[in-house]
Formats: sequence, C-alpha cells, structure tokens
Amino acid sequence: MATGPLLLPNGYDGTVTDATESATVPASTKRGRGEKSSATIYDIAKLAGVNPSTVSRALSKPGRVSAKTQKIIEDAAEQLNYQVNPFARALPTGRTQTIGLIVADITNPTFFDIIRGAETTAAARDYTLVLAESAESPETEITAARRMMGTVDGLILASPRMDDELIRELASGKPVAVINREVDGVPCVVPDVNKGISEAVRSLAANGHKNVAYVAGPPQSWMSVRRWEGVQAACEWSKLKAVRLESSKPTVDGGRQVARDVMDSGATAVITYNDLLAIGLMQELQAGGMRVPDQISIVGFDDIFGADFTTPPLTTVRSPLGECGSRAALLLLDLLLGQAGPEGTVRVETELVLRGSSGRLLVAN
Repeated sequence: MATGPLLLPNGYDGTVTDATESATVPASTKRGRGEKSSATIYDIAKLAGVNPSTVSRALSKPGRVSAKTQKIIEDAAEQLNYQVNPFARALPTGRTQTIGLIVADITNPTFFDIIRGAETTAAARDYTLVLAESAESPETEITAARRMMGTVDGLILASPRMDDELIRELASGKPVAVINREVDGVPCVVPDVNKGISEAVRSLAANGHKNVAYVAGPPQSWMSVRRWEGVQAACEWSKLKAVRLESSKPTVDGGRQVARDVMDSGATAVITYNDLLAIGLMQELQAGGMRVPDQISIVGFDDIFGADFTTPPLTTVRSPLGECGSRAALLLLDLLLGQAGPEGTVRVETELVLRGSSGRLLVAN
C-alpha cells in the first residue's frame, strides 16, 4: 500500500520505536482509556474469523491463501482502515518498501517534478518515497543520508553536494542512484545540457549578441560546472565572448544581487545556472530601467513551474525533470530486484524554450 512522499526533518535520526506494534501486538494491550490505536492483524483476524497467521500471510504475500479467504481478509482490513507498518514488515524480509530522496533545496521548484516523477514510479512498484533536504549543505546532506539509510531500502540523491567518495561509500551499503551528477560506479541520470545550450547560444548570436555572461550556481554544484563548460564551447563555436559570474546563492535573491556584476561585465545576454537566478536578475535589471530583451536578453535553465509567469515570460533551457526523477527511481528499484541496469550514465535531452525574455538586441547598454 504505497502512499505519497513523506518529508523527514533534518533532525530525524532514523530511530523507530516499537516498530512491530501495529503488526504483532494485540490492540487491546495498547489501548488505554479514551485512546485510539491503529488496527492490527489481530483485529482483522477477529473480524474475518481467521487466525492472525493467516492474515499475515495474506497481507505480506498474496497468493499464499485461497482467493476466497484473501478477499475476506482484504475486506476486513479495508473496513478497519488497516495500514501496513513498513518497519514491522521489514523484520522478516529486511525490506521496508520505502526509498529515500534527498534534494538540495525543498523550496526550489526545480525539484518539484523530480519528486513527483520519483514518487509516481515508486508508488507503481508499491514503494513509498521518503523525502529530506540538504539545504545546499554537504554536511547536512551526508548526515541526512546516513540516517535515512538505516530505514529505507535505497536512496536517490538529487543534485548532491557531498564528495564522490561519500556517495560511493553510501552506495557500498545499499543501492543509490544520483540525479544531476555523474559518479563513477553509481547509477546516474543526467540531463545532456549541450543540445539546449547550443540552441540558446545560436539564438543569441542570431539576434546580434556578441558578449554572453554565465551566472554560476553553488561552488559544490557539479551541474553548474557542466553548464558553464557547455556555454564556453557553444560561444566559442559561434564566435561569441563568454564570461563567468559568481552568484551568492541559486535563488531569486541571488539573481538580484548579481545584477550589478552583469551590468559591469558589458554582456548583452545572460545565461543563468537556473530559472530562479534568471527571474531575480530580470526583476532587478528592470527595476533599474533596463529593457528586457531590447537592451539585454536573459535565458534561464530548467523551465520550472512559473517560468512563464514573468514579464516578459522567461526563455529557458528545459530539463526533463520529471523524467529524471522517474528514471532514477526505476534504476534504484531494479537494483533492489537484483536486475542489472544500463551501463554508464543515463542521459536525457534538454531543449531551448523561446519566450519573451530573449530577442534581438535593439539598444546598446
């Protein structure tokens, strides 16, 4: 019985207290006066008129009892609103039917589709997704990962900030899959940025731009480095000048803060590490009187929800984030079943989405 993703706080220590209660202890021993307790297999057995061991077999491995008995037990479980305790189920099997997902920033819309893609795929395999965030901190990330590994069957790391060696250390204990990062020896799903970036740079060149600035993401971001390399290569091919600018944080506020550096760089076009930086940059430049795209073109990255809500709507390089989440979950679940996955990194294509924030250069800065 899979559910939606569970969000774990950073302080969660992975401890499970009395994990077998809902599956092995009669409800009558746990209910005090005026208290309510979850239904147990003993309650189901009493309602269905069968032994608790029969209920356990029917719920843990359907097919081990007759179809008629199975139906009676399932109807009783539904009537009692019985919920399987994954930690109790793990005792005989070693599996909790849960997988973990750690994202760099839960407030960043970039991760919304990744979460949904992973959760939908996990639910289809009767797994529950457990969610945590690192708040862009490598230290918080490894702490959360080690705590989660004690209670989940496998782990997905989305845009991890920790070192490769730490990721391989985690993968040596339980199956691990990675999104937006390549780590030798670990299954990875990575958007191929070259196609989308090449399309973006060619569009800027065709619109008369000669100087392009790239606003980078966090120093620990593997993907930020790959995107900068892609911008450099595409600009060299199109004979444009490229300059890299640092941001304080990959957020709307970080985009606002880098606006002066963009102006000082002399660039007439900007490609940012993500859409949030692009949105903040566009807001700050417009507040200072700059006309977008007449005086400066702005291109974001990822095509997050709301990228087309800006004025003008944001041109961006779309990453198939939902597919990334789904593919990573499939890799992880196949590993749990002992199935060999594809060799090397799984790559998904990016593409340019043209909107109003980029266009022909009409007025020099």
